[in-house]
Amino acid sequence: MRLIEAEGLAVRLGGHDVLHDVNLRLDRGEIVTIVGPNGSGKSTLLRTLIGAQRPTRGRILRAPGLRIGYVPQRLHIDPTLPMSVARFLNLPRRRPTAALHSALEGAGLPDLGPRQMADLSGGQFQRVLLARALLERPDLLILDEATQGLDQPGSAAFYRRIAEVRQEMGCAVLMVSHELHVVMSASDRVICLNGHVCCEGRPEIVAQAEEYRALFGTGTEGALALYRHEHGHSHDHDHDHPQSHEAAE
Repeated sequence: MRLIEAEGLAVRLGGHDVLHDVNLRLDRGEIVTIVGPNGSGKSTLLRTLIGAQRPTRGRILRAPGLRIGYVPQRLHIDPTLPMSVARFLNLPRRRPTAALHSALEGAGLPDLGPRQMADLSGGQFQRVLLARALLERPDLLILDEATQGLDQPGSAAFYRRIAEVRQEMGCAVLMVSHELHVVMSASDRVICLNGHVCCEGRPEIVAQAEEYRALFGTGTEGALALYRHEHGHSHDHDHDHPQSHEAAE
């Protein structure tokens, strides 16, 4: 079932085209990861999909009644402000106790309700943000670099939890991450973004690109060259290769 689809999406901010000609679809139950260099428009794309940013051109089609849960890249809470996890989850409106417990359990933190937000580790804090998103019982869970600042074991544990949430709730997951080595096992599809969709495909193909870090430094040219090489030299598993969407810069 198609949950959300973007057609010919463009976003212009401050006189600069951040996104152009972006086409994207997401079906129920799949996990899709967006990767790309800094400034490639990843966060802007997520904000546009959830309705926080208006597109300059194009359109977004959402399934009727689509429920979206959103885990931001970061959230600052004044450490001097006394606030328990349960109170935080009850903002801006009070939730049934059973709903809070279910959301915390879904995030892997069933006993954390009484703890103070200021006392949480980085990993616990991000899981509380995940619990907040799960309160909506989302059809689509969107995460914007939700493991930023966590160490690799913490990131791996978080992404394992995301995979379990997908399994338990049947929702789709769309996430932005720089940690390709961590998200590989959880992603059904990877989208490479650099203002437009450069290429997309199964994660096994991305895993072969040892120089994927070039995506976050000098751009996508190195990885794209490898994609084209792989695509051009294999005829047995064409469905395993990414679709190339090259556009003039």
